[in-house]
Amino acid sequence: MCKRLLVVVLMMSVFSIKAQLTEADSLSLLLQKGGQDSARVDILNQLGPVLRQDNPEKALIYLNEAHDLSLKIGYHAGAALALKNLGILNFYSSRYAPAIKYYQESLKYLDSTGNNELKGLVLSNIGAAYFQMSEDSKAVDYYLRSMKVAEMIKDTERIAMLYSNIGAVYFRKPTTHDKALENYKKADEFATNVADLDAKGTIAVNLGEVYMDQGNDTLALFYFNKSIGYLKNSLVLPYTLNALGNYYRLHHDYPRALSYHQQALDICKKLGLDFDAIIAYMGIGDTYMQTGDFKLAVKNYSEAEILAKNADEKDQLKQSYKRLATSYAQTRDYKKAYEYQALLTTIQDMLYNDSTSQKINNLQFDFEMQKKEGEIDLLTRDKNLQDLLLQRQKVVTNSLIVVVLLVFAIGFIIYQNYRAKVATNKILDSQKAEIESLLLNILPAEVAQELQRNGSATPRYYESASVLFTDFKGFTILADKFSPQALVAQLNETFIAFDAIIEKYNLEKIKTIGDAYMCAGGIPSANTTHPADIIRAGFEIIQWMEGANRLRQERGEEPWYLRIGIHTGPIVAGVVGRAKYAYDIWGSTVNVASRMESNGEPGYVNISASTYELVKDQFACTYRGKIYAKNVGEIDMYFVDHALDPKSILSSASLVNSSVN
Repeated sequence: MCKRLLVVVLMMSVFSIKAQLTEADSLSLLLQKGGQDSARVDILNQLGPVLRQDNPEKALIYLNEAHDLSLKIGYHAGAALALKNLGILNFYSSRYAPAIKYYQESLKYLDSTGNNELKGLVLSNIGAAYFQMSEDSKAVDYYLRSMKVAEMIKDTERIAMLYSNIGAVYFRKPTTHDKALENYKKADEFATNVADLDAKGTIAVNLGEVYMDQGNDTLALFYFNKSIGYLKNSLVLPYTLNALGNYYRLHHDYPRALSYHQQALDICKKLGLDFDAIIAYMGIGDTYMQTGDFKLAVKNYSEAEILAKNADEKDQLKQSYKRLATSYAQTRDYKKAYEYQALLTTIQDMLYNDSTSQKINNLQFDFEMQKKEGEIDLLTRDKNLQDLLLQRQKVVTNSLIVVVLLVFAIGFIIYQNYRAKVATNKILDSQKAEIESLLLNILPAEVAQELQRNGSATPRYYESASVLFTDFKGFTILADKFSPQALVAQLNETFIAFDAIIEKYNLEKIKTIGDAYMCAGGIPSANTTHPADIIRAGFEIIQWMEGANRLRQERGEEPWYLRIGIHTGPIVAGVVGRAKYAYDIWGSTVNVASRMESNGEPGYVNISASTYELVKDQFACTYRGKIYAKNVGEIDMYFVDHALDPKSILSSASLVNSSVN
């Protein structure tokens, strides 16, 4: 399945189509009352996108009028918007070259209006058009131009969209799937802060498809289900339903695969979504092919063929021809199989680009040259044969000399190879030990062993784990007062101390992000003591910071105020990446722990209600109210005052309130 792109257009939910028709009627009434001014241009520019699906011919008329009237009255902003909308109209009719032309014209007017938001949108849409034309380098070029504008105006939603689209470019080649995953993960990070559910759902399904391609079924299904949650009542929903159908077909769960493809098809029929309907028909056909019902496979592939022809989707038409040729062969209708094989050959020739044709011409030229050289060889062979007979006697004599020399040379080479092999084995043994040591420094021991043994590490689900975050309050202001070298030196000293503390309490360091530090308990080896262990580690971290701050004050420096937040709950943990391995954790537990830290106070360990319920018999705690966490709801928070066990090395006297107002 080709990757779903995020193109910035007027997106609709399933339940907004009737509302759009009502909006079109209202705008038409306003248009009848209006004059020949910028207000009329604005109404025309609203009508065009509203009618894009229901009445594209009328939409084209309105947008051309908006463009012409804008030029007549000198309204550049209106002309830019009309050209952008004309580009979108062509894009969704698969006329990508005209779409790019309209977008480029729009950019000329936008340079004079200073509308950076619309400029970034148009740049990203040019990238999407080049992507559909398989001109990947140009697509990425325009995506990056749009990214520069989005970062300048702090448009988080656009940044998420662009990372997703760049990921789609990388996913086209198996050798760059790691880059695709890297960009989709960045898109997913930015998407957490945007409201557009279509964007979130599209990014999630793309991530799922990458993980499915890598054979990581746990994360693939996790992201597919996450996408479904975002895309309820959305036009993008059929794409995710088809992806789930492909997932279950790969796992031979054919009833469920058919169910998801059929759900996608029902929505597509209702809303006129031809492209996703083609994918659904082919998914149903593929499922019937695998179950041996070739007649039903032919029926669904034929439906896909009809839609692909009507929509002028050449790549999908090629796929339908290929499947029909195979399925007719299975039913022993060889005449039909031959017809579709011929159609497949024809359309493949049509889809060859200029560079492919040039390569074929070059190969043909090389072949002709080799053929002519062979003919010349035939003409000269007789003459050369006489010369060879005269030389043969000389060769016999010289060969004896060469054989003797070769015997000595081979003996010398064998000896040298033996010495080199011994030296190489010593180097390899040393490098193996270094690699094993390095893996143990960046991954938990059992994960590193599994990675060495199997070449991959399976993600694991933990029912209960504790996650700790630390962060320095006002760190950005503090950082400005240090040189880069001094700042990094102090952070390094601090985090080395934290590393020693969490190792003492059997915790696993996850990562550092700037001035933030993250660790977890109960992984990779599950245990029941992790809530108390991680709180004790938090107390000892605060004690260390108090000592470090006393030294800073003696040097006349400002103290560093540390906040700590802890939450306990389920997580997924595993290794991500190929070029640079990283052990990481995912799930709402991580997000809630981060909220505990950001809503805490310096000098205190702030814990959630979930953690409190597990440690209330071991630590005295103070209730401090509720916070709201997205996708979770309200959560109670507690400060941990001291350990109830009098023998504990930590007590209430060890905590000093170092907060500032």
